[in-house]
Amino acid sequence: MKAEELLERYAKGERKIYSADLREENLKGADLTGIDLNGSNLSGADLSEATLTRANLTNTKLIRASLKGTNVRSLVGASSADLSWADLSGADLSWAILTGAILNYADLERATLIGANLNSAKLVRTNLDEANLSGATLDSADISLASLYKANLSKSNLNKANLTEAYLLEADLTLANLTEAILTSARLQKAKFQKANLQQVNLSRMNLTNANLEQAQLQSADLKYACLQGANLERANLRFSNLIGANLIAANLKRADLTRCDCYGWNIQIADLTGAIMPDGEIYQPQTSDGELYQPETSEKLSQKVTSMTRKIIRTEKAPAPVGPYNQAIAATGTMLFVAGQIAIDIRLNDIVYTDDVAKQTEQVMANLEAILTEAGATWLDVVKTTVFLKDMNDFAAVNAVYAKYFDAETAPARACVEVARLPKDVLVEIDCIAVI
Repeated sequence: MKAEELLERYAKGERKIYSADLREENLKGADLTGIDLNGSNLSGADLSEATLTRANLTNTKLIRASLKGTNVRSLVGASSADLSWADLSGADLSWAILTGAILNYADLERATLIGANLNSAKLVRTNLDEANLSGATLDSADISLASLYKANLSKSNLNKANLTEAYLLEADLTLANLTEAILTSARLQKAKFQKANLQQVNLSRMNLTNANLEQAQLQSADLKYACLQGANLERANLRFSNLIGANLIAANLKRADLTRCDCYGWNIQIADLTGAIMPDGEIYQPQTSDGELYQPETSEKLSQKVTSMTRKIIRTEKAPAPVGPYNQAIAATGTMLFVAGQIAIDIRLNDIVYTDDVAKQTEQVMANLEAILTEAGATWLDVVKTTVFLKDMNDFAAVNAVYAKYFDAETAPARACVEVARLPKDVLVEIDCIAVI
């Protein structure tokens, strides 16, 4: 089929054009909004600057095709599409469905893939430098040997993704979920992992020099012989992690939780451990009575030691101040955090907002809760229980829609929801939570 025939049929209102042979055809700048090219072959075709919004490219071959600057937003289907070697630099693929798509060796430099579904996609040696993958889902995707220099992967889901030998220098993985991801030999220098979930990830012998892992979830992670020199691990959760032989020279470990981590042979020279919970459960003391630096105790001594209880009151000006006999939150024994019920008070106005809009009130409530969690060094991933109080149970759907934005279905905390006769200041919703930090 020639490009002219395709455009003529499209102009007449035809949208389902299956199994078309459009190899090497020139469709540059064409408006093909909503077209269904299921099973077609567009290998080598020029689709640069074209509009493929809401198009269906399921099982379509686009090998070495040019989609440079193409608008492919909200692509309704590209499952199993073959885009190997395709030029997608600068293309807009926001919210595109690319489940199982083959993008090996493709050029996606500076492409926009916000919210795209790339589950189980093949991205081997793909160029994703400076690409925006914020909120994208890449569960079980093969991203080995790919280049992601300065890529934005914030809030992305990379559960069980294969990032072996991936180039992630200065990449932003803030709040990303990397549970069980494979990062063998990946380049991670200066990467940002603030509040990222790296639980049970193998980072042994990895070079994480100057990486930003502030408030990252590294519980049970393998960091054996990893280089974390100069890394920012402030408030990071390193409980039960393997830090044998790790290089933590000049690292920032302020208020990090190192409870029960294996630290034999680690190097913590000139590291800042202010307020950190050490492997024996004690809060770090800069010097002993003899003026010597802290030395970790043996596992035998740790097992015999009884850790004293601690209690810390959390206060922040970023959430409404208490107006009764309670605090915003209490951190008990360095692990449990009890956050008082929050209502829709905007501290800038010091008053209730959105009195007739339960959804917007819920957004304000969640913002207040997040401010308190952040001040305590916790994230939504640390929350284990919430209670939702509603003035009218008919509002549950609206409240739940907002609530769901903050919790992944698989890792969401336990929850109770009740209707009550009246809430403080006659608000429509109140929420409290318990976190473990």
